Amino acid sequence: MRIGEVRRVFRDSRWILTSRQAFSAGVHPAQLLSLLRSGRVERLKRGLYRWTGAPVDEKYSLIVAHRQVPDGVVCLLSALQFHNLTTQAPFEVWITVRRGTAIPRDPAVPLRVFRSSGPAYREGIERHRLKGVTILVYSVARTIADCFKYRNRIGLDVALEALREGWRERRFTADELMHYARVCRVANVIRPYAEAIV
Repeated sequence: MRIGEVRRVFRDSRWILTSRQAFSAGVHPAQLLSLLRSGRVERLKRGLYRWTGAPVDEKYSLIVAHRQVPDGVVCLLSALQFHNLTTQAPFEVWITVRRGTAIPRDPAVPLRVFRSSGPAYREGIERHRLKGVTILVYSVARTIADCFKYRNRIGLDVALEALREGWRERRFTADELMHYARVCRVANVIRPYAEAIV
């Protein structure tokens, strides 16, 4: 396969490919190794490659995290950042996975992983397209409920900022917020703050 065709394969996959995806697209293992040695391709981790010099923006780490953990749902600080509801800029991608999901030992981007199951995992998941890749992100109301659930880890001030900004921007209804507060088992915690702001 010519170098231009290989570049097109990477471009069509938003510049990140697993070795399996590359081989399926017709890139021979020896050619991938040659591209790696020449510096045209860089190894993010074993079996995950990126075209060197490809355009990177703030959503890049979410795409890489999704490629490594496809069922991971962007949550908490990363979800707040995705929804533009915080001034925090986490260096890790915060994700929630189903209990029992295997996590890479050496991820290409740093991950902060939370485990859940049943409604606590699946309620409030939204699908968003980033550069042609569909990632999973918790909704604004669900993310705010999660922030109150994990207020001892992220700080009550972060949860309150998200609640105020989300309500001011009309990003959720009071009913949605209380629904997810019950799912996250923080209805009694969140109610007084919600009543004061909402």
